[in-house]
Amino acid sequence: MEYQSLYLFAADVVLLLHTLFVAFVVLGLLLIFVGKFLHWHWVRNPWFRLAHLAAIGVVIAESWAGVICPFTVWEMALRAKAGETVYTGSFISHWLETLLYYQAPAWVFRLVYSAFGLLVLASWYWVRPRSFGRRRG
Repeated sequence: MEYQSLYLFAADVVLLLHTLFVAFVVLGLLLIFVGKFLHWHWVRNPWFRLAHLAAIGVVIAESWAGVICPFTVWEMALRAKAGETVYTGSFISHWLETLLYYQAPAWVFRLVYSAFGLLVLASWYWVRPRSFGRRRG
């Protein structure tokens, strides 16, 4: 396998990991709320909830700091090494533009990420996680 193919494969792996991260953040919140109504005990797992809160916290911090997500940076660097075309801006803005033909200033994404983060934080009060010391029995 030549180097270009390896770089392209690595870029696709990074893109897959990035997509899984986004799915974890977005679907995680949806599952927390659905789980409350369906009495799913796992949605109250404190490690899951902490990881979920930390994930959206990182996204919010990056957006407010004006930092492009490292997944995006790595993917684009690998695609460039493979001789592929690359996009500019953040992962979310690129895919929103690609999928929905939507462009917005950076402040819109900061606002959306922050509002989503507040919703995740509110879920800690509405769908309380179990304490770390307590096991379901």
